[in-house]
Amino acid sequence: MIAATLPVRIVVADDHPVVRRGFADLLGTQPDFEVVGVAADGADAVRVCRRLAPDVVLMDVRMPGVDGIEATRQLTAGTPGDAPAEGGPPDGTTRPRVLMLTTFDLDEYVYDALRAGASGFLLKDVTAERLFDAVRVIAAGEALLAPAVTRRLIGEFARLGARTQPTGALTTLTPRETQVLRLVAEGLSNPEIAARLTVTEETVKTHVSRVLNKLGLRDRTQAVIAAYEGGLVVPGSSQP
Repeated sequence: MIAATLPVRIVVADDHPVVRRGFADLLGTQPDFEVVGVAADGADAVRVCRRLAPDVVLMDVRMPGVDGIEATRQLTAGTPGDAPAEGGPPDGTTRPRVLMLTTFDLDEYVYDALRAGASGFLLKDVTAERLFDAVRVIAAGEALLAPAVTRRLIGEFARLGARTQPTGALTTLTPRETQVLRLVAEGLSNPEIAARLTVTEETVKTHVSRVLNKLGLRDRTQAVIAAYEGGLVVPGSSQP
């Protein structure tokens, strides 16, 4: 007998009641989603998530008090809660994947949100289908890093300055893993990387998984950041 797939447990955090309820109601129309809670600000989001242990959090960037970026930083750090979560892991540890939502398509939010541990970034005027797809991608453990977001992230690293030689754990990667990570950092998807390297998509997935495991990273978003911060990829340069 095949076990039924559990629904994706979601918390919606936004300081505007109409927006918050709108997203919650919209997500609730999908049979594979379950909106388990809502929050009106960042501090509330942290409390709710530690209690309910959702799989995905839709997090507004701009909220009073504790904003979405700081709340994301706290949640992705996996700080143990005071009590076991309802329906979550018995130790109360919560590490939900965060999908950032904002009205403003600004570089500083993209950079700060991804550095805080967010797995994706969307504008609030996103279509319903795009939102549903994004939640599913995030819940599956992938990162939602659109090419436009990648370009802004690269631009920010170029502005800040980057190392010229790989450092730390990056030096433990094999040549092929290094090559795959560089392509991930360019914003290429697994099928695109497979085509570039003339290998199967399954082979690419294996390489990406090994890279994440070796570097102790959660997803592709963190891999992109690690590649630039560690000097494996230098903005504006031609990579071998």
